Amino acid sequence: MTTPEHESPAPQPPAPEFKDRVHRSAGGIAGGVLLLAIVAWLGFDALFTGHGRTPWLALAAMILVVPLVVAFTLRPAVYANDERLRIRNPFRVIVLPWGQVAALRSGYSNEVIAKSGTKYQLWAVPVSMRARKRAARQRARAAGAGAERGQGRLLRPRPFGPGGLDAGPAGPAGPTGPVRATTDQIMDDLRQLHETREQEETAQGEVTVRWAYEIAGPAVAGAVVLAILLAVG
Repeated sequence: MTTPEHESPAPQPPAPEFKDRVHRSAGGIAGGVLLLAIVAWLGFDALFTGHGRTPWLALAAMILVVPLVVAFTLRPAVYANDERLRIRNPFRVIVLPWGQVAALRSGYSNEVIAKSGTKYQLWAVPVSMRARKRAARQRARAAGAGAERGQGRLLRPRPFGPGGLDAGPAGPAGPTGPVRATTDQIMDDLRQLHETREQEETAQGEVTVRWAYEIAGPAVAGAVVLAILLAVG
């Protein structure tokens, strides 16, 4: 009597060698959580304590507002790996293989430009002019300190630190390299990844765009219900 052999399990698809690098806006997430807490507080208060049409108006308003808050604060994200760039914006998900990316541009907003000429904004990587100015001031201070050290001069006393004076660095120098705003540094990293992977065979393909019906559907439904309630009021 022979013992039946156990069948080997079906081969599993290989796991991706590199995981996505995820970029999101911490400020947007914090603001979204705060807004959702306020909407929930006001909405549920109107639902359980309101009279007449007030609970229905509050419910319709919540169905309209909550998806929009989620769309513009919690949802945006940028996923990058060695094959493609995936952009999750409020109402769309755009997937661009690196071979289809023409450039990544930073101005008053951060954008990726496809080779077809279409521009897509990176909602998850917003431009902060304040952060850029702060980084510029840090670069100017670092350049001034470096020039003084190069000339062998003592640093001027400053009204802080032990004894009210700053006698200069006592330990090893700080990190070298230009000081950049966080979102500008993210864009630099994406540009470097694009330059190194653009010609790779695995980074070719077509651009795909998918609309976020899971966000737009509830928001439209809430807007319709709210409009009907206001019209028949």
